[in-house]
Amino acid sequence: MLKQVAEGVLLHESEFIQSNSIVVQGRTGVLLIDPGITSGEMADLANDLRELGQPVVAGFSTHPDWDHVLWHAAFGDVPRFGTARCAASIHDLLSHTDWKARIAGVLPPEFADEIPTDLLGLITGLPDEAAQIPWDGPKVRIIEHQAHAPGHAALLIEERGVLVAGDMLSDVLMPFLDLDAADPIGDYLAALRLFETVADDVDAVIPGHGSVGGADQLRARIKQDRAYAEALRDGGVPDDPRVGPSAPLDWLPDVHRWQVQRLAQREQDETPE
Repeated sequence: MLKQVAEGVLLHESEFIQSNSIVVQGRTGVLLIDPGITSGEMADLANDLRELGQPVVAGFSTHPDWDHVLWHAAFGDVPRFGTARCAASIHDLLSHTDWKARIAGVLPPEFADEIPTDLLGLITGLPDEAAQIPWDGPKVRIIEHQAHAPGHAALLIEERGVLVAGDMLSDVLMPFLDLDAADPIGDYLAALRLFETVADDVDAVIPGHGSVGGADQLRARIKQDRAYAEALRDGGVPDDPRVGPSAPLDWLPDVHRWQVQRLAQREQDETPE
């Protein structure tokens, strides 16, 4: 079921970690951002759009994680965009003959049989200088950063005051760092500073996973995510309910501990003997 977030901006929530698919209505159809997750859910979304008389005219993937580069034939053969770095990352994966096995290895077991992968990752990278998505609808500004995944983009739908955050600014998930990057924590903090520069223009923030938040929630989530990242940087213990005894998902504390261990190992490896 589609829910309205702002004028011309609709949301479909998946059962998988409250994954959000975003619909932006344009003049001749809709821009579909990060559709997912199961075949049934995407078919339902396509049916909802048909009932609205709104065909999909373009797609966008905020980053190259498997759950953000999915597609369904019912959406049609339309341009699907991402940043140049995002496209390069997922195309590199698809260049391997065993890419389907690699993807299968990270799919959640309870949904694995329902997730379509035939059209996964078929996105076109926009030029590095692209400041907005090329489509016939409201201006959607691309805010590229390197937190969480290569070429990650948040999207600001300026006329609607909506920030689509991708896998950041969640009330459910703590920051997931890109631990293969040269400076995972620095990249994350830099992205949060970018979000602060547009906060005055935002009335609603949509995370990749979790609940929609208002302007106050946006600032609160930036503050909470910064505190988490700084605690990891400084060797402290984050005071964050998302990784504590009352974590919304029972596996999040394990992911937190894994991140701490990986960061400690990186530091050890980089320390001269």
